[in-house]
Order: sequence, then structure tokens, then C-alpha cells
Amino acid sequence: MEKTRVIKILKILENLYGHLGCALNFTTPFELLVATMLSAQTTDVTVNKATEVLFKKYNKPQDFANISQSELEEYIRTCGFYKNKAKNIIAASKMIIEIYNGEVPDSLEELTKLPGVGRKTANVVLSNAFGKDAIAVDTHVFRVSNRIGLAKSEDVLETEEHLMENIPKEMWSSAHHLLIWHGRNICTARNPKCMDCPINELCDFYNKNYQLSIKGEN
Repeated sequence: MEKTRVIKILKILENLYGHLGCALNFTTPFELLVATMLSAQTTDVTVNKATEVLFKKYNKPQDFANISQSELEEYIRTCGFYKNKAKNIIAASKMIIEIYNGEVPDSLEELTKLPGVGRKTANVVLSNAFGKDAIAVDTHVFRVSNRIGLAKSEDVLETEEHLMENIPKEMWSSAHHLLIWHGRNICTARNPKCMDCPINELCDFYNKNYQLSIKGEN
């Protein structure tokens, strides 16, 4: 996709969602790490409700390293796959203490060594907690970017690579949020609101599925 078209798309989305950022509530890199691990296949709203209670009592690696898995499970039961998430959070907390002196590492390589932490989670932490340029490809980013044409892949990693190639580096982090919010509000998984979309004329999906049908009717 041409750079000028990419910039135009992002500028329009920025006017819509530029005031919005990460939807997960956190005050430290570690809290964001835990919240992001909990957010897999769960809404941010659900995670925030759980962490609002959880972080009042447990909010440091040392806290989670000493909590029993069964106790942690009770706090995060609403988040889905809670048993596996509890296991990984505790294991990651112990690793952060033992290897990283109790501090969340700030590199993709080190973050993805932690149990239960993949590229998406690592990039969310790098971008929002450490202010680094990163694109986290969640379900919204994957769907929206491939519909628009910012990426062209059925693979998550390749989609990330396409986005990194097509979007200026200094816009990676903001673009991640813009695509998420657009996916939640307009470019939904089912019944996307294409006719109401402010970037529809710049979107591959719209031009393929709507413009052609409109022309055919005329």
C-alpha cells in the first residue's frame, strides 16, 4: 500500500480515536504484563473488573510468586482459561524475580522468554509501559489491517511484519490502538459498518464488496 494512503488512513482514524489509548488499567509495567496475560480471549472490561480487586492486594512479582495457584484462580475466574493463566502468571513472576531482579524486562526477546508471554503480550508491554515503538497484533488489529489492506496475510506474524513495513515506525504504537478501537466500534468481526466508515473509500474490503455492487446497480 502506498505510504500516502497509509498516512491518510491513520490520520482519519487518529481524529476519531486519538484521545483513546490502552483500555487496560495499570500503574506499573508488571501490572500491565499481568493484565495483558489475562486479556487473551477475554474483553478488557472483564480484565479491568478482575484486576481492580486483584491489584489492591497483589501487584508485584513477589506477591504473585508467593500466592497459591488456587487463590489466584479465584480472583481471575471470570477471565477465561483462568487455570492456565494463573499458572503462567505465577511462573512468570518467579522468573522475573530470579532472572531479572524483580523488574519486568524491556525487550521483546526477554519478555517472550516468560511463561505465557507471546509477541502480542510483549509488544503491548513494550509500547504502553516502556514507550517503545511496537505493534501488537491482536484479533482486532489482525482483522482490521487485513481488511483495509495495511497488511495482506492470513498469518499473525506476517501481518505484524507487513504493518511494520507499511506504517512509519514512529506511528507503530499509536496505529495499534487506532486499529483496535476501529475494530471495536466500526470494523467489527460480524456485520462491519462499512457504509458508516470514514475510511471506506481507502479500504480494500469496502471497494471490493460495496463499491462494485453500487456501480452494478447504477
